[in-house]
Amino acid sequence: MKNNLSRYLEGSIRKDLERKMVFVGGPRQVGKTTLGKSLLASPSGYLNWDVPDHREHILSRELPPTSPLLFDEIHKYRGWRNYLKGLYDAGDSRHVLVTGSARLDFYRFGGDSLQGRYHYYRLHPFSVAELGICSEKDFHQLLTLGGFPEPFLSGSHTEAKRWARENRDRLIREDIVGLETIQDLGQMELLALRLPQLVGSPLSINALREDLQVSHKTLSRWIVVFERTYALFRLPPLGGPKLRAVKKEQKHYHYNWALVPEEGPRFENMVAAHLLKWVDYHVDTEGRDLELRYFRDVDGREVDFVITEDGHPLRLVECKWSEASVNPTLFYLKRRYPKADAWQISAVGKKEYKTPEGIRVSPALTFLQTLM
Repeated sequence: MKNNLSRYLEGSIRKDLERKMVFVGGPRQVGKTTLGKSLLASPSGYLNWDVPDHREHILSRELPPTSPLLFDEIHKYRGWRNYLKGLYDAGDSRHVLVTGSARLDFYRFGGDSLQGRYHYYRLHPFSVAELGICSEKDFHQLLTLGGFPEPFLSGSHTEAKRWARENRDRLIREDIVGLETIQDLGQMELLALRLPQLVGSPLSINALREDLQVSHKTLSRWIVVFERTYALFRLPPLGGPKLRAVKKEQKHYHYNWALVPEEGPRFENMVAAHLLKWVDYHVDTEGRDLELRYFRDVDGREVDFVITEDGHPLRLVECKWSEASVNPTLFYLKRRYPKADAWQISAVGKKEYKTPEGIRVSPALTFLQTLM
């Protein structure tokens, strides 16, 4: 693995800071603050809304005379967008970087839009490519411990479990409570415990509602809150009447795939997170119209992941834990979208070949090394 752990977004953020404000969102403890501090010319440029002294300086506009300035968790301040708009429009020559463990593009308290004044980046956990993983041992350690810096770098299953428990508690009782009004935190925590067990299948709100004894509306809102605070992400199906695809059923995955108890779904979740990282990187840095979806039709045919660009399939990916014959649905989709890059990957398989139809079969490590 790489010894240098500078993050993959660093160069792009440095470049964009010369022209606009930069916002960096992502899951809590994914490394946003560490990344931001690495870009500062002086430690005094760091201002955290959760630190009382820092908050006082922010509100009184007594800002340090250094550049760039890093505002951490300022989205918890209701007037944060107008505050930053004022700094930008006043022509302050200091560069501004904003980090937060929530979807900063959703929390628009304060009214005035910042459109055109900032670039938005999403920081993801470590991945095979970012870490430069080349060995099966390191690959399976990443699969088991997850890609968040603290548990992964600890190298300990015990520490990873302790970290996950503490992280979940702080997410709900600190981050979410600071942004949303939640009446029953206990039931919300039960939902957080239940969701990792359901990875890989379309998420049934009705079934969950019956399990947790909460309303459909409340449960749907809680899942959206988890999305907005980067606890999970959902994938819509690839549509199209000619494909007879399902239209509404969404699958969900976790940024911390180590939460998923069974190894098969955990591997699928890990691949989903790697693909989303690749998609988000190219959207955030190049403005490409990319989406991560999955395919399932009314006849039960399914492919785990489909990356689309401008609405057209660009890459098809099927996940298997061990070696298996090629999923017939890959052939089905490859015939309809011959230009799409098609892969079937396995967590522990060794075979590597290409079918006459152009479908690449390989170990997962080989494929994941090609991503971000």
